[in-house]
Amino acid sequence: MLWLIFAIALWGIVHSIMASLNFKDFLRQTLGKGFMRSYRLLYNVFSVISFAPILYLMLVLPDRDLYKVPPPWNILMLVGQDISVILLFVTVLQTDTLSFVGLRQLFEEEKQGKLVTNGFYRHIRHPLYTFGLLALWLSPSVTVNSFIVYLSSTVYLLVGAFFEERKLIREFGGVYVDYKASTPMLIPGLKSGRNK
Repeated sequence: MLWLIFAIALWGIVHSIMASLNFKDFLRQTLGKGFMRSYRLLYNVFSVISFAPILYLMLVLPDRDLYKVPPPWNILMLVGQDISVILLFVTVLQTDTLSFVGLRQLFEEEKQGKLVTNGFYRHIRHPLYTFGLLALWLSPSVTVNSFIVYLSSTVYLLVGAFFEERKLIREFGGVYVDYKASTPMLIPGLKSGRNK
């Protein structure tokens, strides 16, 4: 269990550093703007490949069932998972998908992105996180190892959302502050005084 937690923590730290504006500025100064055209694509590929050892550990480390949801509720949860994955892809399509993946930057000069506030983003600020978390937690069969991965991923996404929002405020200023004040973070209709 500790190996799994260590691997997830290490992945989260590296992933966060690589996503930070300071790290990107360092690379831009060191390797030049030409390299930065491929950075988003390389970052996405690295993120997926570097998460593979975590999935491997989740499968091969000693494990036991934590819970199994019985029929018919397990079927409903699987349907919910499928819907969450579909909505996750729809949300990606509501952004500039080629830029999101990192392909547009290979052919065009990178420019400031546009703040997306339509589609699912009209109702929540982080629909990718919401649908991703739903896809995880609607698993009808959860082992101790998968629970550790799900819980760690949830904590990472919530902490990551906090830092991402600081970055978005730096990038979009008052426009994002207004959007944040009027749009819930993860759950549609859930409003708080500060909307965190």
